[in-house]
Amino acid sequence: MTDQTPALLAAERRAHVLASLERDGAVRVAQLMDELGVAPVTLRRDLAQMEREGLLVRVHGGAVPAAGSLDDLEASAVASVTRAGSIAMLVPSLTFYYPTVVRGAEAEASRHGMGVVVRGASYELQDERPVLERLVHTEGVRGLVLAPNTDTPHAQDVVQWLADSGVPNVLVERDAVVLPEGSPVENVTTDHALGAVLAARHLASLGHRRVGLIIARDSPTSRKIAAGWHAACAELGLTPADQFETSLPPRTSPDFSAVVDSTLDAALSNGVTAILVHSDPEAMAFVDLAMNRGISVPGDLSVVAYDDEVAEIFTPPLTAVAPPRAAVGRAAVDLVVRRLEDPARPVHRVVLNPTLNVRGSTAPPRGA
Repeated sequence: MTDQTPALLAAERRAHVLASLERDGAVRVAQLMDELGVAPVTLRRDLAQMEREGLLVRVHGGAVPAAGSLDDLEASAVASVTRAGSIAMLVPSLTFYYPTVVRGAEAEASRHGMGVVVRGASYELQDERPVLERLVHTEGVRGLVLAPNTDTPHAQDVVQWLADSGVPNVLVERDAVVLPEGSPVENVTTDHALGAVLAARHLASLGHRRVGLIIARDSPTSRKIAAGWHAACAELGLTPADQFETSLPPRTSPDFSAVVDSTLDAALSNGVTAILVHSDPEAMAFVDLAMNRGISVPGDLSVVAYDDEVAEIFTPPLTAVAPPRAAVGRAAVDLVVRRLEDPARPVHRVVLNPTLNVRGSTAPPRGA
């Protein structure tokens, strides 16, 4: 079997392995060879790198989740419930982004003598109410922190259920209102529009004038990033070449690699010299493909990633917008605790600023 790396990018393989670990609790090299169509030496190299990053542990013929993964959090957090009770968390992903939010929540809960009970849903779950009902009836649970799916027919039903539950609850990285009044709910969010502004300002300061935005399809975060990007480009006089903006299918989609390939072609043919990509794995896919085709990053194309989950450990290290994930978790638990202490306090909506970490994937355009 030959390695089909140009067609099946390292970032896509990585995402597939993590998704398989989340779903099945283990992966086998033989199975991954069939599913991904790459040589065993490539898979072993991928698994070795992911083991160095603490994402998994290699075993004979495959790999299992690393100790300290979010799955382990689910088991250990239940055991850590103290007499002060616990806060239940429902997050849509057990891999990227939310593990750090959970760690922040755990640290804050511990300060108050409380535990955290973690459950993972998925972005495909249409109605979280059955999971939430089980959580609120877990012994010792006194509050909820959650990131519900806002793009399903049941999204508003979930919000109404939360409002009627009588359990203090805080949304993370989500906005919602309670009907019929349209009153906003208590939440903690990152100012993702500001994150896009930070990226645009950085690229403009380097001399880039023709820029592009590539976002993950159907993501609440992507919509906020797009709004900030459009405002920043107008403010800075940047030209999104021919309104160059596109969205990508999920990384597990069979057409993901082809869409990345065609998007890179479109960007370069439109004279784009810099792109902002949400999120890290998608940005890594673009850099992988560019370098495989002899396109220099950042010489020919500067790339800014959004999320900064694994951007720093890539080669080259990616300039990235970093939402304050741990601070989001801490602030959410703080709001729950304050609500328990004072049920009549006004609804609080906390917005936290992201930061920009400049690394090796951005530079002035050639000739600037």
